[in-house]
Amino acid sequence: MIRNAFAMKLIKGFESEYKKRHNEIWPELSEELKKAGISDYSIFLDENTGTLFAIQKLTAGNSADELPGKPIMRKWWDFMADIMEANPDNSPVCIPLKEVFHLD
Repeated sequence: MIRNAFAMKLIKGFESEYKKRHNEIWPELSEELKKAGISDYSIFLDENTGTLFAIQKLTAGNSADELPGKPIMRKWWDFMADIMEANPDNSPVCIPLKEVFHLD
């Protein structure tokens, strides 16, 4: 199992909306994430900075790199682009995080 972590940025004032949208995540998106080998996926919010910290577990043979080409992923990015920092293609600006400590 591979642990993957990254940071994103939420636009101030959209904290409740971000949580609402994720509480109502589309079943077909959840299924696509699981099919790609993603599990135990959590996102945390630093309310002082609007920084979102995401961590997920990936199977050894995961296909997470193929998600950007999936129509449901593109649709989700379009849906979320108005409340977070996004690239020109509406994908979220993601900053990979380097693991510096882990305790089992």
